[in-house]
Amino acid sequence: MAVESKLVHADASGKMESVTTSTAPHSTISTAVDSTANAHTSEPALRIGSLSLQSPVVLAPMAGVTNVAFRTLCREQERERIGSVAGLYVCEMVTARALVERNPKTLHMTTFAPDEDPRSLQLYTTDPEYTYKAAKMIVDENLADHIDMNFGCPVPKVTRKGGGSALPYKRRLFANIVAAAVKATEGTDIPVTVKMRVGIDDEHKTHLDAGRIAAEEGAAAVALHGRTAAQRYSGHARWDEIARLVEHIDGRVPVLGNGDIFKATDARAMMEQTGCDGVVVGRGCLGRPWLFPELSAELRGLPAPAQPTFGEVARIILRHAELLAQHDGESKACRDLRKHMTWYLRGFPAGGDLRRSLARVDSLDQLRAELDEVWDSPALAEDADGARGRQGSPGKVLLPEGWLEDPEDATVPDGAEIMHSGG
Repeated sequence: MAVESKLVHADASGKMESVTTSTAPHSTISTAVDSTANAHTSEPALRIGSLSLQSPVVLAPMAGVTNVAFRTLCREQERERIGSVAGLYVCEMVTARALVERNPKTLHMTTFAPDEDPRSLQLYTTDPEYTYKAAKMIVDENLADHIDMNFGCPVPKVTRKGGGSALPYKRRLFANIVAAAVKATEGTDIPVTVKMRVGIDDEHKTHLDAGRIAAEEGAAAVALHGRTAAQRYSGHARWDEIARLVEHIDGRVPVLGNGDIFKATDARAMMEQTGCDGVVVGRGCLGRPWLFPELSAELRGLPAPAQPTFGEVARIILRHAELLAQHDGESKACRDLRKHMTWYLRGFPAGGDLRRSLARVDSLDQLRAELDEVWDSPALAEDADGARGRQGSPGKVLLPEGWLEDPEDATVPDGAEIMHSGG
């Protein structure tokens, strides 16, 4: 029997629309809200402003990954495997200016499932004016329940314009941006949080000042990826820098740690070693949406859910494809799914022919046919807990000319918002 579900998004006029679609009968996962959600404990594990979370686990926003389809899949996995949805799942980053200008692509990216609660949206911003307008739009049009701001992106095309992990070096500008978002949400239950890195490089660390400034300007929490922009995703995250930030913030706001959490015990180790209040998980969940119930169970003292078999993962892959098709249409969904295949198949006995055929799938019917041979496979993944996703090598951070000359300069970097309009 097919299962109906709806996705909700704002159109260019600001009107909220619902799109009803039907999933294939092969899918075994229901989208219905479980009445037992958050029933395991009455005391929240993490409070971020008005938000009370039963699990101190946050899905990191990842461009091209954490759309409504992937977030729904992760939440379904958590509900199915441990009986509740307890963490926070953040939408992929959208640009403040593009949101204000009602760029159709950006509005589409802000789609949330009707049962998604709380709705968490991350803004990329470099300009206090557009930050205020975007946050006020989110408030006035009820677009989200939580606003996170990205000051951690290390990608050269971002930092060379003064955005992402380059921006906290400009202390006054950073303060003005955080203050603008907080001002726009005054009188509401929408908390504003900040995600950042240790700094530009080892000679220009910014996390201690940025954490203090964010708390002073009214941010409800700060999240730190334990790498500099120069490290990108190479080497190991420096959990000791997360511990330094926890000590520096001294309980004024929650501190969340991010970096190198690839299995449930990694999350517990980070929290024990750093004293952080919660964890933000990015690359570790690529091809493993079932990591969230494992993390939640580990940190909440619940029984660990069983590892999925290859046959169960095949059904999860199909469910992911169905959800993507609801969001973007079947053709784009199948193209988008291809990048997930290597992550999903890691550690499983998938031969070269199957891997190649799955990498060329262009319809849901073809995907079902290709997965048919592993539908009942009881195989478990081997070595699935290692690092996955981007790694690469460290490199010089590209910055605007003269960027390091005056950290108190509050001038908005030229062209940074325009470059990302629509993304």
